[in-house]
Amino acid sequence: QVQLVESGGGLVQPGGSLRLSCAASGSIFSINSMAWYRQAPGKERSLVARLSAGGGGANYADSVKGRFTMSREAAKNTVYLEMNNLKPEDTAVYYCNADIRRLYEIVAVNYWGKGTLVNVSS
Repeated sequence: QVQLVESGGGLVQPGGSLRLSCAASGSIFSINSMAWYRQAPGKERSLVARLSAGGGGANYADSVKGRFTMSREAAKNTVYLEMNNLKPEDTAVYYCNADIRRLYEIVAVNYWGKGTLVNVSS
């Protein structure tokens, strides 16, 4: 079994910063890509940032470019989302997503974490 566990959400004032973490665990052979999505109340889930295992930088949604930075600690199967200059419109549940190939399996499967709430409010 594979699990994605997010942490680091909370209440922050506009202009503040938060750092989210997502750790993948279980019988992992390889991770093809990891991403952060978010879902605000009454809205659809949308991509925030994605990082592929093949190298290169992360891709970001236009709304967070220049404010959010996604990074990866491969040895720990963990990704981070550094969020700066947070705005009320960043309020959402943030979900970790990953394409993971498990041990003894041929194809990768897409997994979701349970999410962590980020509330940007004064």
